[in-house]
Amino acid sequence: MEILFLAIIFLFAAIFSFFLTKHIIAKMKNEKIVGQDMHKEGKPEVAEMGGMAVVGAFLATALIGSLLYMNFGIAFSLEGMVAALLVIAITALIGTYDDIHDIRQSVKAALPLLASAPLVAIALMWGNNSISIPFLGMVDFGLLYPLLLIPLAVAVCSNLTNMLAGFNGLEAGMGIIIFAALCALAIMQGQNEMALICAAMMGALLGFIYFNWYPAKIFIGDVGTFTIGAAIAAAVIVSSFKSAGVILMAPFIVDWFIKAYNKFPKSFAILKDGKLYAPEGKIRGLVDLVLKIFGGMRERNLVLCLLGIEAVIAVIVVVVFGSS
Repeated sequence: MEILFLAIIFLFAAIFSFFLTKHIIAKMKNEKIVGQDMHKEGKPEVAEMGGMAVVGAFLATALIGSLLYMNFGIAFSLEGMVAALLVIAITALIGTYDDIHDIRQSVKAALPLLASAPLVAIALMWGNNSISIPFLGMVDFGLLYPLLLIPLAVAVCSNLTNMLAGFNGLEAGMGIIIFAALCALAIMQGQNEMALICAAMMGALLGFIYFNWYPAKIFIGDVGTFTIGAAIAAAVIVSSFKSAGVILMAPFIVDWFIKAYNKFPKSFAILKDGKLYAPEGKIRGLVDLVLKIFGGMRERNLVLCLLGIEAVIAVIVVVVFGSS
């Protein structure tokens, strides 16, 4: 029954997101809320803040799913689900405000720490402060887990998914793969809260990516990238798959380290003869590294390459953690 409900939740989220995105494209263009596609000839204007469709479809579907679970007696933690949805909603508001007012980077990095409060409260109530770490087993972090690790997880995931972005279909595509892997693990291990979050988010992103794929008709915006990161953090926090979540975030972590080494430069790939190249031939992020290795790539192929890397990681994670 749980799998049937998850399939319904996934399909509903995808359909809702599809039509909501279509409406938002028209609305944003009418209101002149657009951004330039920096990796296209002529830098065409594209509708912004498409992540609002993802957030709306996800929250509506997750709430409906929670009601179904309750009415049909499917075991899950209602307080854990409510806390997760609150964190995701608050983080989405931060992303929305940033899209409109362009928050300073240092402030934007810190705000998700505050958004984590509902999950911190739930963790303190549950009193389970242990994390399963590969090769080490269960490690009890005591109060460091709810008071430090959970806020850091929400803040780090939100900011990491916001940094590896800027190419048609990349953010939504990476999110779909990550949530598919986590959903598969949740089903295998009976983690109903994580399964519900992941199925709803995966469907919402799938409905959106139809319009966000190359050539994009709408950008996801910070409201979308922040929400994806917060949902990943929330899903693993209410489950027993913290380590799996960290491994799935590997491309984002590598991207962060490369950008940190270069003092977080803000630059775009160089478009020449239909291909993208690393600016000045320098490696300033994961995208630049891939472009440098392949000697330039078309945007669609670049995104497919990054999605392929994430897909390989996802398969490994499902095989390793699903059999444990």
